[in-house]
Amino acid sequence: MGQIMAVVATEANRQTVAGGAPIFIADDANHQQQVAFKLEKILDASAHDLENGIVILVKH
Repeated sequence: MGQIMAVVATEANRQTVAGGAPIFIADDANHQQQVAFKLEKILDASAHDLENGIVILVKH
């Protein structure tokens, strides 16, 4: 089972995320993808777009 390392949400979805993983808020969808891509490399994790304005980074 994987572990959620981080969550990247857009500003519009700020109120829908909470929990124990670090949460990053992006200005828009483009910025969200940039942040998720960089975190994917830094954390050696896989980014998964939930298609609701939230991307999670999971260590498998």
